[in-house]
Amino acid sequence: MEDLALHIPTDVIDGPTSLVTALIAALAVAWCTVAARRGPRPFSRSARAEGSDGGMDERLVPLAGLATAFIFAAQMLNFPIAAGVSGHLLGGALAAALLGPWLGALCVTVVIVIQALLFADGAVTALGLNVANMALIATFTAYGVIALALKVLPRTRWGLGAAVFAASVVSVVAASAGFVLQFWIGGEPVGQSFGAIAGAILGTHVLVGIGEGVITAGAVTAVALARPDLVHALRGTPLAKPAPALKEAR
Repeated sequence: MEDLALHIPTDVIDGPTSLVTALIAALAVAWCTVAARRGPRPFSRSARAEGSDGGMDERLVPLAGLATAFIFAAQMLNFPIAAGVSGHLLGGALAAALLGPWLGALCVTVVIVIQALLFADGAVTALGLNVANMALIATFTAYGVIALALKVLPRTRWGLGAAVFAASVVSVVAASAGFVLQFWIGGEPVGQSFGAIAGAILGTHVLVGIGEGVITAGAVTAVALARPDLVHALRGTPLAKPAPALKEAR
């Protein structure tokens, strides 16, 4: 079975493109580090009342470790998406929903670096390419989709699940589009037309996104039901409970 993933191996994208992308990714990761340390603005009235200074919420530290471990383990497991083809979780939507874009991107970056250095999953020379696609593009795209969706959808279990599911699909396709752009700029010839390659990659990653959406929506809603204060996407607001059924008048 072929493993379809965005971990770019060696000799797929040329050296200059890989180097420039690595520099851009390094600057972006440094920016995320500064933003994560500074922390988001207080997301609830209670936080403002307690005099929060906007620094990183200490509750996010253990959650970041758990999210990183979960994404790492999930990326090692494949799920079938078509005959002879499998995919795996990217983790951008999960990280964005639980941790926000800055810390979420850092967690996915850690996963990608460990996989490249210790497990040879993705070439070290393509590390910047993989970080740009899976950690930066996927996470920030997912965060944008979730933020927009929750302005329209009700903040219920199903509303949050739908927002996270949509973010997962869009983020995976966006990450694959990043690879398509990189391949268009500096891809090595493979004997097929660029249009055929782009269509196959984007189309198949829609299926990967659907699989990721199911896993991520389930994980995020489970955390939201137990500890909504740990879900960055909710800004500390508990999920709305269904309205109780009206009793029949006697």
